[in-house]
Amino acid sequence: MSIQSRLQEDMKDAMRAKDQMRLDTIRMALAALKNARIDRRQDLDEAEMVGVLQKEAKRRRESAAEYHKANRPELAASEEAELAILEAYLPQMLDAAALRPLVAEVIAEVGATSMADMSKLMPVLMARFRGQAEGGTLNAVARELLSA
Repeated sequence: MSIQSRLQEDMKDAMRAKDQMRLDTIRMALAALKNARIDRRQDLDEAEMVGVLQKEAKRRRESAAEYHKANRPELAASEEAELAILEAYLPQMLDAAALRPLVAEVIAEVGATSMADMSKLMPVLMARFRGQAEGGTLNAVARELLSA
C-alpha cells in the first residue's frame, strides 16, 4: 500500500474517530503531496513521497525548536504531536551509532583522508543513505570520523 493510500485510509479513520489533530495533520500531508505532484507535473513515486513527508517533518522539528526557544511550550507540543503523526509514515531513520560503521566503509571506498575530502564524500553519502538518514547526522558522523 502506498503512502498516499495509507494517508487517505487513515484520514477516514481519523474522521470516524473525531481525532481532529490527526485529521488536520494527515490533510496537511496530503496537500503537500498534491502540491509536489503539481509542481513536478507528474505522479510521485514512493521515494519522492517520502522526501515530501520528510520535509514536512523537518519543518515541524524546526518549528518546535523555535517555540521552545521562545518559551511557548503549548505551540511546541502541538508541533511535536504533528511530528509524531508524520513520523508514522516515514521509514525508520538511522542514528549516529548505527551510521558510524557504514560511513567508515564509504570513507574507505571514496578514499577520503581529511576534512578537505568532505566535498567528494558528502554527495556519495547523501545518495547512498537517502531516506535512511538525515543530512545533518551524516555530516556530523563524517566529520567525526575524518577528524579522528
